[in-house]
Amino acid sequence: MTALAGFATTLAMIVAIGVQNAFVLRQGLRREHVLPVVLVCSLSDALLITSGIAGLGVLISGSSLALTITKYAGAGFLLTYAAFAARRALRPTALTTTDHTPAALRTVVLTCLAFTYLNPHVYLDTVVLLGALANQHGPNARWLYGLGSVTASFTWFFSLGFLSRRLAPLFARPRAWQYLDTTIATLMTTLATLLLLS
Repeated sequence: MTALAGFATTLAMIVAIGVQNAFVLRQGLRREHVLPVVLVCSLSDALLITSGIAGLGVLISGSSLALTITKYAGAGFLLTYAAFAARRALRPTALTTTDHTPAALRTVVLTCLAFTYLNPHVYLDTVVLLGALANQHGPNARWLYGLGSVTASFTWFFSLGFLSRRLAPLFARPRAWQYLDTTIATLMTTLATLLLLS
C-alpha cells in the first residue's frame, strides 16, 4: 500500500501538462531520440526523489540563494524556448517521420536536462514534497514509497514518449502543429512569469 500511495501521488503530480511533458510529447510526435529523452526524464526523477527521501529536500527548502538562482535561470530558459515555439507557430508545417532534419542527440539531451534541472518546480515537487511525504512512512517504508514514485515516473514518461506517435496522423496537418506550438509558447511564458513573480 505504501508503494501504491507513492505511485498514485507521483502520477497525479506529473500528468499535468508542464515543461517536461510538452517537450517529451513533441519529441514523441517527431519520433526523434525518444528513448534518450524518456530515460533522462525518468532517471532524473529517480535521482531527485531518492535525494529528497535521503534528506536533500530539507537543505534545498532552507537555501533561499539556491532557489533564487534556479528561479531566474529557469525563467530565462523558459522564455527562450517560448520564443522558439512562438516562431514555429507563426510558420507551421506538416510533419511526417521523414520530412524533417532531426536535431542532434546531444542538443536534444542537453535541452531535456535543462528543462529538468532549471525548473524550480521539479525540486519542489520531487525533492521537497515527495521527500517529505515518503519520510512520513518511517525509515524503512519510505523507500517503498520512493519505489512507487519512481515507478510512476518511468510509467508516465515512457507512455507519453512512445504512445504519442499514435497522434502522428493528426499532426500531419500544419494547423495541429500551430496549435501545439502556440500552447507550448503560452505555457512556457506563463510558467516563466509565475516563477519571476513568486
